[in-house]
Amino acid sequence: MKITQLPDAEPRPRRVAVGTFDGVHRGHREVIEGADTVLTFEPHPVSVISPGNEPKLLTTLQRKAELVATLGVRELVVIPFDREFASRSAQEFIEDVLVARLGATHVSVGENFHFGNRAQGDAALLGADSRFETRVAPLLEIDGEIVSSSHIRGLVAGGALEYAGTLLGTPFVLDGTVSHGDRRGRTLGYPTANLVPQEGYATPGHGVYAGRAQTEDGRWHAAAVNVGVRPMFESGLGELIEAYLLDFEGDLYDQLLRIEFLKRLRGEKRFTSVDVLLEQMALDVEATRMVAGLP
Repeated sequence: MKITQLPDAEPRPRRVAVGTFDGVHRGHREVIEGADTVLTFEPHPVSVISPGNEPKLLTTLQRKAELVATLGVRELVVIPFDREFASRSAQEFIEDVLVARLGATHVSVGENFHFGNRAQGDAALLGADSRFETRVAPLLEIDGEIVSSSHIRGLVAGGALEYAGTLLGTPFVLDGTVSHGDRRGRTLGYPTANLVPQEGYATPGHGVYAGRAQTEDGRWHAAAVNVGVRPMFESGLGELIEAYLLDFEGDLYDQLLRIEFLKRLRGEKRFTSVDVLLEQMALDVEATRMVAGLP
């Protein structure tokens, strides 16, 4: 799939799905279905329109592109969103972006999509334009609740990663570079790969999770993942994401690591002794092996 900045997009007949698409969840996929082009915004519009009120994002632009590519989309067009672009009227968005720049023949949006200065544009305005066909995807409901990025962010923050994955359509993922810690896990017999939570992005609530980790060589490993501050030890390192890769031997420092969160096993807690902690860690590892479905 081709990734294009809006100013570099060459006009051609396009079937365009428009939206922020943070998480590319199952509701977003309904909007994108049948489109050959996805038009999105970077950074998140709220970070420009109302700085300080932007949400914790579920996906980086790179991860968003990966997910969109799995849907058979030909091109991801990225709007470099800034104050100047935010000042454009809804009609200017239609004229300058959808028609002149992209050559849209079909436009697909979610029923709650708004665009243009002061969010005055909506699906009805698009539908009134005869130059392209407008498709409005209804909000998707699962288990009686609307599937939305904000709802999924709440699930992630609350540790409900299994259900978050159901609504996303794929496990929640964090990517990062393995950093040096205090090597406490190594002394306990459970060496961990440590990631520092990325500013501005959603992080699972404190606790222990069963997941999978992908190393730079592309291999997947079952991984018991702790998110938190390690209440048993005074590390001074702040919040960390610590992944113990089962049956893995090697050095991961400064390498890229992808973690898929599958299921929360328990909350973070302080144990009465290191021996009790080690007993619990052994149980966490076995539970992880069962959930991850990997050797």
